[in-house]
Amino acid sequence: MTEDEDGEIVKKIMHVMRRAPHGTIYTYEGLEMVLIMSAYDQDISISFIDDGVYALLKDQDTAGLEIKGFAKTFKALDGYDVEKLYVDKVSLEERGLKPEDLIVDVEVLDSAAIGKLMKEQDVVIHQ
Repeated sequence: MTEDEDGEIVKKIMHVMRRAPHGTIYTYEGLEMVLIMSAYDQDISISFIDDGVYALLKDQDTAGLEIKGFAKTFKALDGYDVEKLYVDKVSLEERGLKPEDLIVDVEVLDSAAIGKLMKEQDVVIHQ
């Protein structure tokens, strides 16, 4: 934890998204939680691991699922000062994806680097 210039406590909070974006509410609810928490001026980051990388995939068509897609909402994170987006390199590679396939800019890291970042957090929330 650190203090900001007003003496307010700032926690480092990492959200870890591991699940595919559709079929459950975990990714959508996780994104909602990130947006809400960002209003409290915390140091928010998100790691996308395993099938969580699919949440960032460009041009998702959810019409066949009869649900509204929310992938474009990830573009709004920058406006909420959530700029630390990390993607696991192996998770991307195993799914045949590249950073340019994703809807937002991310930092691609190996598992060890993501693990190190997790250890530096005050709170890690798994979705």
